[in-house]
Amino acid sequence: QVQLVESGGGLVQAGGSLRLSCAASGRSFSPAAMGWFRQAPGKEREFVAAVTWHHGSTTYKDSVKGRFTISRDNAKNTVYLQMNSLKPEDTAIYYCAAAIDYSRNYGNIPAYDYWGQGTQVTVSS
Repeated sequence: QVQLVESGGGLVQAGGSLRLSCAASGRSFSPAAMGWFRQAPGKEREFVAAVTWHHGSTTYKDSVKGRFTISRDNAKNTVYLQMNSLKPEDTAIYYCAAAIDYSRNYGNIPAYDYWGQGTQVTVSS
């Protein structure tokens, strides 16, 4: 069984930065990809960024390109989301997720098998 634990959320002013971490535990953890999603109040959960575990290829939601960076540390079984130039519309609960099998589109929720509990990010204007 895989467990994902997020950390690093908090309250920040617009224009500020936060770094989220997601630590994975479980036997022989070797996903195909890891992703970050977010869910704002009253809205559906949406894709933010993903990284393939072995090659490190990345994809991003258009609105976060150039501001957010996803990275992973395979030795620590940890994925990060560096968020810069934060905007109030980035306010949401951020979830990390692990996809065990290959997918053509890691932007889709059904591609993921395990989810963390989420961490709150609040950006004040």
